[in-house]
Amino acid sequence: MARYKTIDLSPRFLAVDLEKQLLPGSFAHAVHHLLDHDFDLSGFDARYRNDDTGASAYPPGMLLKIILCAYAEGVVSSRGIERLCREHVSFIALSGDSAPHFTTIAAFVSGLGNDVAKLFAQVLYLCDRQGLIGRQMFAIDGVKLPSNASKAKSGTRADFARQADKLEGAAKAMLARHRENDTLPVEPDLADKTTRRIERLEQEAAQLRDWLTAHPHDRKGSKGTLRKSNRTDPDSAKMATSKGVIQGFCGVAAVDDAHQIIVEAQAHGTGAEQELLLPVIKATDPLRTDQTLITADAGYHSETNLKALATDNIPALIADNGMRKRDERFKDQEKYKALPDPLYDKAHPKKANKTYKPADFAYDPTTGTCICPAGKMLYQNGSNCIHNGYVSTKFSGALRDCVPCDQRAKCLRTAEKTKVRQVSFFRGKADSTQVSYTDLMRRAIDSPEGKALYGRRFATVEPVFGNIRHNKRLNRFTLRGQQKVDTQWKLFCLVHNIEKLAHHGYAVTG
Repeated sequence: MARYKTIDLSPRFLAVDLEKQLLPGSFAHAVHHLLDHDFDLSGFDARYRNDDTGASAYPPGMLLKIILCAYAEGVVSSRGIERLCREHVSFIALSGDSAPHFTTIAAFVSGLGNDVAKLFAQVLYLCDRQGLIGRQMFAIDGVKLPSNASKAKSGTRADFARQADKLEGAAKAMLARHRENDTLPVEPDLADKTTRRIERLEQEAAQLRDWLTAHPHDRKGSKGTLRKSNRTDPDSAKMATSKGVIQGFCGVAAVDDAHQIIVEAQAHGTGAEQELLLPVIKATDPLRTDQTLITADAGYHSETNLKALATDNIPALIADNGMRKRDERFKDQEKYKALPDPLYDKAHPKKANKTYKPADFAYDPTTGTCICPAGKMLYQNGSNCIHNGYVSTKFSGALRDCVPCDQRAKCLRTAEKTKVRQVSFFRGKADSTQVSYTDLMRRAIDSPEGKALYGRRFATVEPVFGNIRHNKRLNRFTLRGQQKVDTQWKLFCLVHNIEKLAHHGYAVTG
């Protein structure tokens, strides 16, 4: 029988050059070269006060290397990163076999703050120097991800006050029953269990009262509307996604269409994307030219945003909610809409409206007459009514006809409250001297050139989110607070950009 050499896959002692384990062209080699030669990390020196006394600190460059490479592999946990530094040869090489403790890694990530924005800018400078930023089009989009926050602990101050009252009432009722049973024989374990439940209810109620005292006002939205707060992460928000409602943050990215480089990354605790568009565009001012086209989907569409873009002479194509209905390329989209709106009320589904529609009325625009389905003549009470910018002719039924009519249930949604039926027939948009930026954008995006340019948006930004979410396995934010979540989002976007540098030959001969 043939004899073979024994292959030991778990050797304990190896005389190797750690730096040689980082192969040129790999992501780890690109990160190693970047942080050793091209990054200015002098800003981190201000964090430490150990020039003369105190223990030595881990170099920030080394910590950044292992964190970025771990994120590239989908490992976000600080304990998981520590384990990689003890067991994986690439991470042993990056850390110099120093194996930093997980608490050191966690504190470093959560304390990055504004320093990560400076690192992001330095990577963008290198990408630009390598010719990876074309500046022809920036596609803006966002991805909603759950955060390290409990959705059950979200609500308004009134909701929390009611919860506190309910908990206190339950604790009092249990305490009263407990005192009534003092004279009766009770098992010791059952008595201890009841006592612990009362203490837990009182503790939860006290936490709610403390939170209400520390937060005397409800959160307000951009338009003054009431916004729910969250007691585990006040900066997070409830957001509707295709998978349901989550408690989390929206990670926004502006992506250049030349090589899919992320030119701006921000994370915000709001599901209203309209208010995020202008801050992201403002942040891209140093990289944009006068001809750089901004594209975004319907979530960022609003008259206010379009007016601001037109005022600043920024070329943009922002889709509206009806864009896909007007575009023949999306004529079959309805068959893919199998899921309902995640915000719909599951307990009380809305019933289909079975009342008569305007199409059921016989309207003659020439004579200006209208006859209802019951055969009664309606009288005209307005020939040039303006409703939402559209001109309409308005008709109303007579009391003598509508009140005794046997078709009231089919004609009126609230027949017990409404006496007569009213119906309007629209003739088109009202003449107005005021400029509608929505109409201007609609004409631009519906043009052949606009369709071709906007069609590039999807192929520019969606693969970036696919890389971050699927390949890098970012399925939730693990930190709390807007600044820390923004840091984590920027780190993942840094990984994406550095990966682009590595794929385009950065530091291959290094």
